[in-house]
Amino acid sequence: MTPIAPLIEAFLHDTLSHHRGASQHTCDSYAYTFQLLFEFAAARLKIRPSSLVLEQLDSKMVSAFLEHLEDMRRNAPETRNVRLAAIKSFFHFLEYQHPTSLEQIRRVLAIPYKRTNTRLVPYLVREEVQALLDAPDPTTRDGIRDRAMLHLAVCAGLRVSELIGLRLNDVSLPSMSVRIYGKGRRERALPLWKSTTTALRAWLAVRGTPATPEVFVNLRGQPMSRWGVAYILKLHAKTAAQRCPGLLNKKLSPHVLRHLRHDRLAGDARHSEGVVVARAQ
Repeated sequence: MTPIAPLIEAFLHDTLSHHRGASQHTCDSYAYTFQLLFEFAAARLKIRPSSLVLEQLDSKMVSAFLEHLEDMRRNAPETRNVRLAAIKSFFHFLEYQHPTSLEQIRRVLAIPYKRTNTRLVPYLVREEVQALLDAPDPTTRDGIRDRAMLHLAVCAGLRVSELIGLRLNDVSLPSMSVRIYGKGRRERALPLWKSTTTALRAWLAVRGTPATPEVFVNLRGQPMSRWGVAYILKLHAKTAAQRCPGLLNKKLSPHVLRHLRHDRLAGDARHSEGVVVARAQ
């Protein structure tokens, strides 16, 4: 029997992070996949996760886990495929680390990805975006933070991982720009609207001095999570819907904010406000 703990530790800490140079977001996503898998397998086998061995993670167990994601956790097929991709990456690693299990590895690698439909990303008209940006209460600390987050997400078209990972030293308010370290370790500098800069300045003035270097923090002074951002968006979308009822019929997520294109308002370029239209897919 082969303990799984040393193998997964070598894969996540050495191979994935150091040798492949994967981003922290990718490492965290993979780690969460295996946390879910090990919890599922341990519950099914009635043992502790730390007692799992490689031989127990066969194709039947992995297939049952994928079904559990869709049936019990209500994950979309796209999420299922992301989890399967992480598992397959680990088993490709095992091909060289544990060749005596090649048949088991081959069967896991043969598990197919589920076909998915390409869904139309919802778009927001200018009035809906403005209502969303105006929804947070500017007289409260949370409202000031949320307004800055939404402004930055819309202005810069950031992934949620880029938004919550933004650090204080990546923000340059004198030059009205931010430096983003994105997917695939790509680095880019993005200019900001004046309204976005104003919102960021307001937040930094009340943020305080938490130990964490991230710009956006929660009430405990810890970095915001992607689930926190999704909750904030849902909360303020409900408020904005009082002004623009059409928002009630649109399924909003942080990803939707990336599918917006920003142009200057005609005749109002001084204030650097944006006209928002659907981005061509």
